[in-house]
Amino acid sequence: MRAIGALAITITLLVGGPAAHAQKIDLSRTTCKELLESGKEGLIIIWSWLYGYYADQDADPVIDFDKLTAQGQRLAGYCKDHPNTDVISAAEPIYDK
Repeated sequence: MRAIGALAITITLLVGGPAAHAQKIDLSRTTCKELLESGKEGLIIIWSWLYGYYADQDADPVIDFDKLTAQGQRLAGYCKDHPNTDVISAAEPIYDK
């Protein structure tokens, strides 16, 4: 779990740099449309965060990039069809908490 969190932080720092520190995103209020409009970097950061958030607390500290990408693509596909849905509601059935 810690490795997944470290990955998300690393990606945030590499992609967002100082600007990432100044922003806050409430994914329960962020719509799918806003997610899709966040650009490639925004999608990667949010996909990574969701992957770690929904990981089992006792899971091995392994990041499966194929699974992370597949889940993210499923989320993006769902969001294209449901732009007004909030990201957390859209993610729950995909990420299997």
